[in-house]
Amino acid sequence: MSDALAPPAPAGSAVLPRLLPFVAAVFLGFLAIGLPLSVLPLHVHDALGFGAVLVGVVVGLQSVATVLTRRHAGILSDTRGPKRAVLTGLAASALAGVCYGLSLLMPGGSIGALAAILCGRVVLGFGESLFMTGALSWAIATVGPRNAGKVMSWNGIAMYSAIAAGAPAGLAIQEAGGFGALALAASLAPLAGLAVAAMVPAVPVPGGVRMPFTAVIGLVLRPGLGLALGSAGFAVLATFAPLLFAARGWDGAGLALTAFGVAYIAVRLVAGGLPDRLGGKRVAAGSLAVEAVGHLIVWQASSPTMAVAGAAVIGLGFSLVLPALGVEAVKRVPAQNRGVALAAFVAFFDLSIAFGAPVAGGLVGSWGYPAVFLAAAGAALLSVLVTATDRHS
Repeated sequence: MSDALAPPAPAGSAVLPRLLPFVAAVFLGFLAIGLPLSVLPLHVHDALGFGAVLVGVVVGLQSVATVLTRRHAGILSDTRGPKRAVLTGLAASALAGVCYGLSLLMPGGSIGALAAILCGRVVLGFGESLFMTGALSWAIATVGPRNAGKVMSWNGIAMYSAIAAGAPAGLAIQEAGGFGALALAASLAPLAGLAVAAMVPAVPVPGGVRMPFTAVIGLVLRPGLGLALGSAGFAVLATFAPLLFAARGWDGAGLALTAFGVAYIAVRLVAGGLPDRLGGKRVAAGSLAVEAVGHLIVWQASSPTMAVAGAAVIGLGFSLVLPALGVEAVKRVPAQNRGVALAAFVAFFDLSIAFGAPVAGGLVGSWGYPAVFLAAAGAALLSVLVTATDRHS
């Protein structure tokens, strides 16, 4: 393991090579999430015989654990160093795969197997919280706060790529080798990420007085609220686009999510450094306005082609919302509180994803599926207002 301290932060074209190990570690860590993503619902429902409610509990428990442990992850990153947080988080993520494997050996039939899987989901949520918070803080310290937008853009590419590649790969592994093979793969991927991260030089733990967690939340509250409002539309698209297509008898619901993903990653690849160059507020406000337009297109869609086009516009807009607002959040806190600030900021995204779709779902009964996209456009425009009127400098 390399314990050497990182060299001074690079500038310009030297940034990306320094970021690649972090991107690789995050990608491998998120494979622990992506690989079981499509397999677990089928396994819990078909193999273990549980209903839709418990399937939802199994899937959602990881996100709940992530939100509840964000604060601890930020404190560990700030006080013990982000490298320690990343290595601990990746090890915990690997342990989740072990729990999945143990579910095949548990006594008590389906109940024992379910208990082991639930333990794995809790451990995975804790692990994600640690390695994601630590990776952001570690990478920003390595390449400098002036490149925070690039850091968040490339980490997002790693996350979504791992989920997009992991879900079909997990199904293929399950089909070829069964649930045990899937559990093994879900353990080996984060261990490979741990090996990559272990070779990256550590950064010094900043000294100075650390602010209370509540004070840090106050400093990142405005960009956090903007992120929560802007992210609700992503939850709406992922949840209700397939249902909208089905309700109207349209084929190709998967194309909408594919169009979103392609546009999202393309913008991050081409323009991921814009928040660093133009400022987070300006990029966030423009991005959120584009996202709102995309939701309005889906709201008014009269054909599947129009709906897919709207989803692509949503991806174009949403792509830089988190890195742009993240730049604003990072610059509001001193280095010794960066981990806690990042943890608190990203928790707004977690909460939006957890509650955005259920809240929007309440509109469906009275107004139908298109109404949720109008509501998502309204949330994005409200986020523009929150961001544009933020006078913090």
